Amino acid sequence: MKRYDLVCFDMDGVLTALRSSWHWLNLCLDVDNDETYRAYISGEIDQPEFMRRDISQWKAVKPDIRISDLIRFFQNMPLTEGIQETVACLKSNGIRCVIVSGGVDIAARMIAEEFGFDDYVADGICSNPDGTLTGEGMMNVDLNDKGISVRRFIEKYGTTKDRTVSIGNSYTDIPMFRDSGVSIAFNPTDDFTKEAATYVVQSGNISDVLDHILPCDDCQSLSKSNPS
Repeated sequence: MKRYDLVCFDMDGVLTALRSSWHWLNLCLDVDNDETYRAYISGEIDQPEFMRRDISQWKAVKPDIRISDLIRFFQNMPLTEGIQETVACLKSNGIRCVIVSGGVDIAARMIAEEFGFDDYVADGICSNPDGTLTGEGMMNVDLNDKGISVRRFIEKYGTTKDRTVSIGNSYTDIPMFRDSGVSIAFNPTDDFTKEAATYVVQSGNISDVLDHILPCDDCQSLSKSNPS
């Protein structure tokens, strides 16, 4: 099996059992962004406006909402099983692990720090010096081309497309797949993502992707016997 240097993980729906980390905050604050989501999907609004409208709804419910509130909400977000074992196994084989997500960077940072990812990139939420939200988001990941972020990590870590693996679950991850030597659709939400991927993995445990990355029976045994 080919040797890989870098694995890029999508976050929402891959590392988390969430449709979206943005949606998780909406649930925590009991707001409905279905109208905003439809406007974004139909092309009526762009990504920065999508973020702006979500944040405005949070501020309408809780005018003094702070970054610390968002951190508290994310402490209870449901995660996919097997993250710890998967990252540990990959890193023990000299493979760097990064998160590439259009989700909220607070959530990505928390996951990266807890499980030992090497790096992450996700969209930000702007705040004032006192921690209250300004109402603006920061687009760090282009949902129209997440491959941009993959290419940046490839350059940063001195590897190549052929030695990079990307793991995602939806059509916004397809550009990641195109910039990787191997792509894995983990519990894909649509047929386009299935067809674009090298492999498809349907599982409740992210460690099952290791079958397509490492010829490492010991790691497989570890991840199966010690779910996170």
